[in-house]
Amino acid sequence: MYIRADHAENSIPALRQLIKDYPLGVLTTAIHSTSQPFIQSSHIPWVLDVQDESSDTELGILRGHLARANPQSKTIIESLSADNRTGTGNVLDQEVLVLFTAPTHHYVTPKFYTETKPTTGKVVPTWNYAAVQAYGRAKIYCDAKSEETSAFLTRQIRDLSQHGENSVMGYTGKDGRPGPWEVADAPERYIELMKMAIIGIEITIDRLQGKFKMSQESGEGDRDGIVQGFKALGSEVGSKMADLVKERGELKKKSKQ
Repeated sequence: MYIRADHAENSIPALRQLIKDYPLGVLTTAIHSTSQPFIQSSHIPWVLDVQDESSDTELGILRGHLARANPQSKTIIESLSADNRTGTGNVLDQEVLVLFTAPTHHYVTPKFYTETKPTTGKVVPTWNYAAVQAYGRAKIYCDAKSEETSAFLTRQIRDLSQHGENSVMGYTGKDGRPGPWEVADAPERYIELMKMAIIGIEITIDRLQGKFKMSQESGEGDRDGIVQGFKALGSEVGSKMADLVKERGELKKKSKQ
């Protein structure tokens, strides 16, 4: 990912938090196949495991699952079948990428640049957004008869559902909130059949890159114009963008003090 210095987010905890807040990531693989495309992507909700949340350096491990019928799954399994003949086991040789994007993003019109536009006119549109890219090696759990695969998928389904029910939906069963749905609420045989239809993915992250592009490259006058411009939209996303641009601008000023 291209990241200019103004937009770089180097805080590992901040990058981990974006993943946890917005766990729907795009898994991209580049694997040669006899019958499927070389480059494939799938949107997957992920669980991020971190042993020490206070760590400033731990990248973590991503856990997810794919439908076995997904062509990307078929390519992965085909690759593993070939790799197993050379003794590489169930870890893909190829590096994989997962892209996470925050839901608050927006077009930035040149009209917002209230300092530069009136004086020189040298302004162009852009787009503000925040994203994290995670790279690593993927261990695949695809042997439907394996106890290891069954245990991984059981844990994965439970933890992902728990995160969705508690953190996303707010179904905690506390303070008048509804209680969460739990995997145990479904028939056990049904869950076992569902597990047969998916494969598990566990990615040990070895690189995390973060880009929070919120007009930090603009001068203070233009940045103030962008904040006011977003506020003037009168929308929820406009208000959020105004806050993010202001917040990132203040962080930039502090970093130069």
